[in-house]
Amino acid sequence: MQMFPVISKQWYRQEWVTVLALGLWGILFLVFWLWGRLGLLIHPNYFPLAIISGFILLGIAIAQARRLAKKQVMPLQHLSLLPPSWMSWLLVVTALIGLFITPRPFNSDTAVHRGLGDGLTVTRNKPQAFRANTPPEQRTLVDWVRTLDIYPEPDAYGGLPVDVEGFAVHPASFPDDTLTLARFVITCCAADAYPVGLAVKLPQPRAQYPADQWYRVKGRMITATLDGQRQLTIQAREIIPIPQPDNPFAT
Repeated sequence: MQMFPVISKQWYRQEWVTVLALGLWGILFLVFWLWGRLGLLIHPNYFPLAIISGFILLGIAIAQARRLAKKQVMPLQHLSLLPPSWMSWLLVVTALIGLFITPRPFNSDTAVHRGLGDGLTVTRNKPQAFRANTPPEQRTLVDWVRTLDIYPEPDAYGGLPVDVEGFAVHPASFPDDTLTLARFVITCCAADAYPVGLAVKLPQPRAQYPADQWYRVKGRMITATLDGQRQLTIQAREIIPIPQPDNPFAT
């Protein structure tokens, strides 16, 4: 019969905290998946990895809990920057914060901070991402930005119909009848999300269109001079307030 050495109660308590941390993080991943929150943090391509990781962490926690209950474990040494108990409790606390605090989508201030300053289009998209066969009225805001990556002459798109969605940004340097319709594009996770946007010429002063409110804008494309630069601009015919999408990031 296999014999296990006598282990201190302090070590057992520490191991139970570690099990709790693993279980909470597994639950956190799965809860974010079931509640549709993963899209606020990571690109959809990584959803399967997060979901599988959640099941694995939860499975490890359950297996280790059973072994601890039967005292079929032995102390193992491992390196960490902080004492093991601190690390485990830190993981527990951060998991609990994630469970009880819903991540907030980025807003117009974040868009300006991340490079949408002065309402200029910001893009890191590669030209091959552009879908050339998409009719103008079916292009998203990101599709239009990618179109400009291919051919940046704004006059080439004059008069084309447009029907796009995004949130309002009020650039300080724009006239009172112009705002920027913006979206964040996610490539990996929320930390690397970046804004893209197009100027919108409004039928009324922009004070009637609050910043951060989501809108569906219908109209046609024109060329306008903003901040001394010719920019592709939407001449708005219809501006409809809409709810924020469940996943506010574009891909």
